[in-house]
Amino acid sequence: MTDRAWAATRKGLFELRRRASGWQVERLSFVADPVTMLLPPDTSGHMLAGLSLGHFGAKLQASDDAGQTWREVAAPSFPPQPEGAEGPAWKLEQVFALERAGDAIWCGSIPGGLFVSRDKGESWQLDETLWGDPRRLQWMGGGNPAPALHSICPHPTQAQELLIGVSCGGAWRTTDGGQTWGLRAKGMRADFMPPELEGDENSQDPHLIVRCRDQPDVLWCQHHCGIFRSSDNGATWQELQAQPSSFGFAVAAHPHDPNTAWFVPAIKDERRIPVDAALCVTRTRDGGQTFEALHTGLPQQHCYDLIYRHGLAVDDDGEQLMMGSTTGGLWASGDAGESWQTVSAHLPPIYAVKFG
Repeated sequence: MTDRAWAATRKGLFELRRRASGWQVERLSFVADPVTMLLPPDTSGHMLAGLSLGHFGAKLQASDDAGQTWREVAAPSFPPQPEGAEGPAWKLEQVFALERAGDAIWCGSIPGGLFVSRDKGESWQLDETLWGDPRRLQWMGGGNPAPALHSICPHPTQAQELLIGVSCGGAWRTTDGGQTWGLRAKGMRADFMPPELEGDENSQDPHLIVRCRDQPDVLWCQHHCGIFRSSDNGATWQELQAQPSSFGFAVAAHPHDPNTAWFVPAIKDERRIPVDAALCVTRTRDGGQTFEALHTGLPQQHCYDLIYRHGLAVDDDGEQLMMGSTTGGLWASGDAGESWQTVSAHLPPIYAVKFG
């Protein structure tokens, strides 16, 4: 059972350890600095953290000893922007996703860029094929000022295959390490578009896409307009209905069971708070045919916590979950979400949680 986790927050990176009495904060790094994303340590102890330092810009820090010490490394950067180029400024605003795939580390950014490192994050290369695709110019920011590449789903057995999610730019897949890309959002529905464009694959707003590790053809998506599942590696998507809401940002896929996934429902659009001000996690164990609302241990009155897209994590066994909110609530479950324990009610706003 995993005994270490991290919470990336607006005021630093919190390392947590599971003790006999429960999860406890063991170390705080980057005190008072916003940490937008982290990559947990590999077997050698190497990990990365993305920081957003206001007018100092987006930065990247690396650790070679599982977070005991840190050093700044080169953050991903875009090439000079040609005069008159369409779209958002070619400037790194935020490190929004970090994932390992074999000997590579992939980074997704705002504005909608995908970068790869072959030297553990010491240097980065922009995927120029995706960035140069004319369809990218149709992407829009949704809730961000620029498009956000937030989901990176490596294929566990196909080293050159990757599926990504973009708000608002749909889902894309490469099978040759990023040399070519194709849209992969057929069946998603964007009800904020004119009716004739509701099914346009390049206009979809997936909030997060995750893959079942042991059954990689199964993907789950929490979309702005609902919950979707694919059983054919993203070739087609089927919409699912959940109560009390199909809106939200976070989703976690069981690493072994392709029929199990967890979501955190909220009221849509302008409000973005839990339904009836009661926090719950919804779980399906039958591929999305039915959903259970799991409440035990979570606040059920006067709760206005929202869970960001990277604020829900499941460990490699599929039994432990951790969830962090916009108002600094952090909860853990050791029984696949049946019950929850409060780790802290007063951390800074939490952007991401990861087991490691």
